[in-house]
Amino acid sequence: MDEVLVCKNLMKRFGNRQAVDDISFAVNKGQCYGLLGPNGAGKTTTISIACGLLERDSGEVYVNGKVLVHTSTEEKKAIGYVPQDLALYPELSVSDNIRFFGRLYGIESKELSKRIDGVLELVGLSDRKNDRINTFSGGMKRRANIAVGLVHSPLLLVLDEPTVGVDPQSRNAILEAVQNLVTEGLAVLYTTHYMEEAERLCHSIGIMDSGKLIAEGTKHSLVGTVDSSRRIKIKFDKYEPNFETIFSKLSYVNKIEHKANEIEVILNNDSVQIADIFKEVPDIAPSIIAAEIVEPNLESVFLSLTGKELRD
Repeated sequence: MDEVLVCKNLMKRFGNRQAVDDISFAVNKGQCYGLLGPNGAGKTTTISIACGLLERDSGEVYVNGKVLVHTSTEEKKAIGYVPQDLALYPELSVSDNIRFFGRLYGIESKELSKRIDGVLELVGLSDRKNDRINTFSGGMKRRANIAVGLVHSPLLLVLDEPTVGVDPQSRNAILEAVQNLVTEGLAVLYTTHYMEEAERLCHSIGIMDSGKLIAEGTKHSLVGTVDSSRRIKIKFDKYEPNFETIFSKLSYVNKIEHKANEIEVILNNDSVQIADIFKEVPDIAPSIIAAEIVEPNLESVFLSLTGKELRD
């Protein structure tokens, strides 16, 4: 069976707020499934339910084919959960932190020592195994947190915004580790509001907003749902209101969208190049400081579906 996690029609309300509204998705072996959405979209609540940490109002969760309930033991043991907030003891070394949690899972000492070395190598902390957590950078702490979530060899790794606030080196180490784990056959549920992470890691993506799963599919299929008209973004050193009027008179311009000191020109002719536009607006050209062709991406999908940018 390829499905490691299946969530069906999950519902959760806090007072008057519907935090999770009829959410359904599945995560397979060797697959990274991304829940993409802004802060407050309901991602953390959804995965807390999926991990059995929060009671759902209704719906079903299956882990490795078995129903997950609040009292489940084996099903929860199949999950490695890495929360947004660090779950580490700062006065202990990273290896002692991993050892502590490993013993909670009943792993024997000899086997546990091997696993500690393995997960530390995976997250790039082998050379710091005896250093205390309170000497680590924020990014290193998050990498240590992932190592803890992997020590019991789970079937499913759940990562909740694992790169928020980390340095570029740690961020890249985390993303590479996730890619390697998926390649080895692990199922990964990954929440983020960073579009580029979802594009890099995820085989399937669910886009969440206001507690709802508003779209789901591969990156390619999702991007295919937005307007594919050729778009060119033009940035000015100083924007003048008449610029929009001048561009709108060009025969191949279908629509213009204006934001701050830039405009996005939507064309009705795919053969038009940036240089062609510059030739037709010689008086404006000196005010242009940058121009680029805009390719559809997940940010475009989210904007198309919600009318707002991902980080709004």
